[in-house]
Amino acid sequence: MQEQLAVNIPEAARRLGLSIRTVAALVSRRELASRKVGRRRIIPVAALEAFVRGEPRTGNAKHVQSIQGNSGRTGE
Repeated sequence: MQEQLAVNIPEAARRLGLSIRTVAALVSRRELASRKVGRRRIIPVAALEAFVRGEPRTGNAKHVQSIQGNSGRTGE
């Protein structure tokens, strides 16, 4: 079985040991990265891991860029 790259809010809550309402609040306050896909909201597993490590959300974008092979440079 292949590991998921992103999960929905109830699954994120289960993995974090938090309530669905708490995870939804974290997403709403932009403390936990998420993305809207149609009518669904998904949370990257990498964002869950970063949240548990206590990394600020801005660190998630750099982490995702490094996974995608982007050095994070803006052409300077």
